[in-house]
Amino acid sequence: MTNRTGRWRRALCVCRAFGRDAKGLAAVEFALIAAPFFFMMFAVLEVALVFFASTLLENATTEAARDIRTGNFQAGNGGEAQFKQAICDRATVLIDCNNLTVDVRTYANFGLMNASQPIDDDGELDDSGFGFQPGGEREIVLVRVFYEWPVVTPLLGAGFSNMSGNRRLLTAAAAFRNEPFGG
Repeated sequence: MTNRTGRWRRALCVCRAFGRDAKGLAAVEFALIAAPFFFMMFAVLEVALVFFASTLLENATTEAARDIRTGNFQAGNGGEAQFKQAICDRATVLIDCNNLTVDVRTYANFGLMNASQPIDDDGELDDSGFGFQPGGEREIVLVRVFYEWPVVTPLLGAGFSNMSGNRRLLTAAAAFRNEPFGG
């Protein structure tokens, strides 16, 4: 009986000593929280980049649309490629011009404008109805610019992307009536 009691006491002492030993505890704790910590850190950085790129795209669109509104763009006989380049020149930090699409149209009144997201059922950008009509003086114009942002943080694409292939469609728009620039 005493032999058994001795074994239990030794086992209990080993357990107590193991419980008091704190060597490597920080490494174990870090190993448990490292993956969620890094995921959250990269997710926050990517969301911040997307919002920064969206703001950059919105500002570039507003500035380029001003050239249409004042008639400067029409006076220079610019086309869709020149307008797209004007946006790219103003948003060069995070925007790749190859993923940029523009749609500029005139309308009879503001109520007829269609500013919905042009994403088809397959999750792709449907640019089939897009055009480039900067309009004349006093015409109502809607300028829409779309940019396909690739979502790179794993698992973030499932809830953050709105297109197929872990991409998010960033949209910038400007609606205005052209100024009387003709005469």
